[in-house]
Amino acid sequence: MYTNSFHLAPFSSEFSKNNTICQKGRMANYYDIDDILAEEELVPAVFLQTANEVGIFDCADETNKVEAGTQVEMPFWLAQELYVRQAVSIKVPPYFDTKAKTRNEIGADAAHVDLRSLCPYFYNFGCKIARLIGEKTIGPLLLVAFRTRYREVLIKAHTAASIVVPKNLTLLTKEETKLYEAGQSSTAAFKKWRMGGPRLQKASVLGRKRKPVE
Repeated sequence: MYTNSFHLAPFSSEFSKNNTICQKGRMANYYDIDDILAEEELVPAVFLQTANEVGIFDCADETNKVEAGTQVEMPFWLAQELYVRQAVSIKVPPYFDTKAKTRNEIGADAAHVDLRSLCPYFYNFGCKIARLIGEKTIGPLLLVAFRTRYREVLIKAHTAASIVVPKNLTLLTKEETKLYEAGQSSTAAFKKWRMGGPRLQKASVLGRKRKPVE
C-alpha cells in the first residue's frame, strides 16, 4: 500500500558519501569553518509529508516518525536539503520576519543592536536563507544594517587602543568582528610605518640580473 512518507536514513547515508547533491554554491565554501557554523543555525520547518525514522524531532512520538504538518526546528544545512526535495517548507527565523521588532531597531539605530545574540553569522546566514526561499525583504535589511554598522566598526577599530576592548564589541557578528580585527591590524601597521618602519621596499624583481640575449 502506498503511503505519502519518506525515510531520512537513506538520505543521511547518501549525503555522507556524495556531497554533489548539495546546491550550487555550497561546495565552494565546504571547507570554510565559518560557512559550516553558519549553516548550523536553526530554522523553523514544517513537514509536508510524514517522515519515518526521525523521532529525534519529536521525543514524545514513540512511533519514531513525524506526521505531515508538524513544525520543528532543524539545522539550516538539513532544512535546505529537505526543502529542495519538497519534504518541508521553511519559515524565516523570528529576527528576519517582516513584523519583527528587530527590523524597527535596525532602522532606528542599527549600530547598537545586539546582532550577535540573534545570530552570530547574521549576514552570511541571512544571505543563505533569502537565496533559498526567495525572501526578498531580507536583502535590504542586511544592507541597511551593514552600511550603518560598517562605519561604526571601522571608527572603533581605528581609534580604540589595542589593549582596550570597546563595549560594543560584544554586539558584533562574527563577520563584523573580523572586520574590526582587520581594521586594528591595519592601524597598527600604519603606526609602525609612521614611527620609522621601512618607507620603501625594493621589489624582488629589481635584484635579478637579466640573462644576455644570444
